[in-house]
Amino acid sequence: MAPGAPAPPVHHSTPPSLQHSTRRRLIINADDFGRSESINEAVIRAHREGVLTTASLMVNEPACAQAVALARENPRLGVGLHLTLLCGRSALPPDAIPGLVDARRQFSDKPAATGWRYFFRRELREPLRQEIRAQFRAFAATSLPLDHVNGHLHMHLHPVVFRMLMDEAESLGIRRLRLTRDCFWLNAGLARGHWAYRISHAVIYRILSARARPELARRGIRHTGRVFGLLQDSRMFESYVLELLSRLPAGDSELYSHPSLDKFKHEFDALISPTVKQRIGDLGIELIRYQDLQIEP
Repeated sequence: MAPGAPAPPVHHSTPPSLQHSTRRRLIINADDFGRSESINEAVIRAHREGVLTTASLMVNEPACAQAVALARENPRLGVGLHLTLLCGRSALPPDAIPGLVDARRQFSDKPAATGWRYFFRRELREPLRQEIRAQFRAFAATSLPLDHVNGHLHMHLHPVVFRMLMDEAESLGIRRLRLTRDCFWLNAGLARGHWAYRISHAVIYRILSARARPELARRGIRHTGRVFGLLQDSRMFESYVLELLSRLPAGDSELYSHPSLDKFKHEFDALISPTVKQRIGDLGIELIRYQDLQIEP
């Protein structure tokens, strides 16, 4: 390979003797692509040097243009839309989406309060719909293939937001979406502490994913059977990843992370770990992108 040439994600072929019921395929994703130069560098290095296969782009953040340029140089990286409706910037100006953002185009940074506002305040629904459309247009303007859709802090599964996404799924080009549902008992055997956070999030997203799954099936929108990372938020250490790989269930899964070269460098380190890459190969796990999903879980 020539110096500087983009490195494709590692794919490990499944032995012909291995039945589909025991086949294990894994998407390894980075959220918040485009939020900062530190995150962008971590994402690209984790893809080229490590095991990262996809990234989710925040189209309104300061380093988005750099992220898009880097993605074009690394076409094997699957890039999706990280829909941002809180804790970030809007695509539209404040007067176009009254009640959603402040004068600096900043959404609220209070997830629970924002979720309740979006649910109960009907006057916010049209502004939300317009902002969602604008973010999809911004992604389309990059000319990158839309690998998947998810939401910052999983807001894409909020009942109001999810209904909007499904109502316009065809026109928005939604073909693959993160169905956030971590395996609580598996996680409980791998990590300790933060029990209130882990139990509450496991319950909330079990309910939201159960509600969303039939709609995704009806529309033929693909998703993985499970998503790891929710219950290990910002604590994706190498030791956890190694243990998870050893216990990874059969079928298609996603492991998402937040790698950066500063705040969450431990997650970057896990993604470029030679030990992690070796463990994936030894276990015969196939690394894929969302666009590689072929069968409904």
